[in-house]
Amino acid sequence: MLTQVNEKMQKLYAEDFVLWTEITSKQIEQRDIENLDWEHLLEEIIALGSEQKRKVDSYLRQLLIHLLLYSYWESEKDYCQKGWENEIDNFRFELELLFRSKTLYNYFLEEIDVIYPKARKRAIKKTGLSSQIFPQKCPFTVAQLLDNDYLP
Repeated sequence: MLTQVNEKMQKLYAEDFVLWTEITSKQIEQRDIENLDWEHLLEEIIALGSEQKRKVDSYLRQLLIHLLLYSYWESEKDYCQKGWENEIDNFRFELELLFRSKTLYNYFLEEIDVIYPKARKRAIKKTGLSSQIFPQKCPFTVAQLLDNDYLP
């Protein structure tokens, strides 16, 4: 059965999320576990982990797209090369920040083969080039993906 405090916290979660986080963090700080809104706290912790994984997926996908464009879109390379290089650097930097978590780095390693086909599909659509041009399997090693000096 919910206490009156828990009911207030659950209502606050729906009405003022920022205030809910402030109060919840103070409750945790003070070890006031009896009055925590456990249901929403758990939901937010799970969401936080999922969001970090979505960031890895997104940055990896964008990194792969730009490496593919750099590698295979010859007709646009003279015009777009500098922009692609900047984007590649940015995505590597963002991934590097996320990889302070070993868990996210391991997730990245698992997701390369899952994300690559999506990046390949996007590169094909963006370039209008034949799908035959782009390798079916990721042509870049983990070391190449993360090497700030590597460009295909």
